[in-house]
Amino acid sequence: MALTGIQILKMLPKKNCGECGIPTCLAFAMKVAAGQTEIGECPYVSDEVKEQIGEASAPPIRTIKLGGGEHVYTIGGETCLFRHEKRFENPTGIAVLVTTNQAEDEVAGRLERFKSLRYERVGVMLKADMVAVKDATGDGAAFTALTKKVLETCEDAVLILISDNADTLAAAAKECGERKPLLFGATLANADALAKVGQECVCPVGVKGANLDETVEISEKLQAAGLKDLVLDTGARTVKAAFEDNVVARRSAIKAKYKPLGFPTITFPCEITDDSMLEAMVASVMIAKYAGIVVLSDLQGDTLFPLLLERLNIFTDPQRPMVVQEDIYPVNGPGEDAPVLITCNFSLTYFIVSGEIEGSKVPSWLLIKDTEGLSVLTAWAAGKFGADMIAQFMKKSGIMDKVKHRELIIPGYLASMKGELEEELPEWKITIGPREAGHLPAFLKEWKPSA
Repeated sequence: MALTGIQILKMLPKKNCGECGIPTCLAFAMKVAAGQTEIGECPYVSDEVKEQIGEASAPPIRTIKLGGGEHVYTIGGETCLFRHEKRFENPTGIAVLVTTNQAEDEVAGRLERFKSLRYERVGVMLKADMVAVKDATGDGAAFTALTKKVLETCEDAVLILISDNADTLAAAAKECGERKPLLFGATLANADALAKVGQECVCPVGVKGANLDETVEISEKLQAAGLKDLVLDTGARTVKAAFEDNVVARRSAIKAKYKPLGFPTITFPCEITDDSMLEAMVASVMIAKYAGIVVLSDLQGDTLFPLLLERLNIFTDPQRPMVVQEDIYPVNGPGEDAPVLITCNFSLTYFIVSGEIEGSKVPSWLLIKDTEGLSVLTAWAAGKFGADMIAQFMKKSGIMDKVKHRELIIPGYLASMKGELEEELPEWKITIGPREAGHLPAFLKEWKPSA
């Protein structure tokens, strides 16, 4: 049963030091109770209390961390069935499959696409996250060699090691070092051996059941052996069965607190169909319906990009606007004669506006005012983008030291604010810019600093 914030507060040292990044122990305890931070963020709490609170406040779907160093990927940690109830916590990991029976050029091609197919959207880097290395020949040496190749080629890839042989997995896992892989998959036949390998290597273990009932049995067996970090594959290899199993597992964990299914799942669209378009459609269903990891046979831009966008949309917190930091942003290497523009800190607005400025090739200073993630008109209507607030920001921003002119370009939708701004900033000429960001390039190319 989850602990309340007051119960957690009683176990804290009550130093109110703020070293956890939160001003008071009470506020910290409330955030731990709400699942917004982890008890380990407190530097003074004992290991015993960490374990006690961690277990009591653990989400119904266990949080699993894969990889290491700067490249850790987190799956699980989910607390609800529907995003509107709260939010979905950790995005589905997207993996590409390489096997020991593939030709070298085919493996090289898949790894190269893993590294090159990357897209930046609203300040977020969208890319595949994992490489699944499969022992398709039973040759342990070849499997280890392929694992080494992936480690050397894809420095930021999280690895999934797939083999029925515990010794083969152990040898490959040792090559991974701190980049902890997922060891897949434990069956009823090899569960004991793989549990031992998982404990020795301190790696999460993947359950490979033939059906949902067998998955539960293997999960219970591995937990009894002392393993805490598991990833579940129910063995479903049709869209209908995979969909149903994911829903049953999630509902059982969330609603009934059923621990054998309280782990993230891994699905294999690559084994459900040979058609690349159908595979992408299956993956899209699994991303929407609770899969912790989806494994694809290959990566192609026309199928990967839509999956990445779907994942971004599903796992963006609907209750928290995407924002950029309040600051001065130089675009195209501006100097003291460059135009000065201002807009809100809603990330979509920022990236659209900065993208148009960058495309214009006109060196410019872009001022971003904190509007709590609201768009220009919404922020103005809410009283968060008024003339007095803009003037205060301008004075403390340091822009006056960066340009010798005194002309500020405001969004066209704020034209009615021009007079108020001129009163607040008497030294500045206020110019009304375009209403639409797409008109900025032509506007900036014709702009000249005021005398």
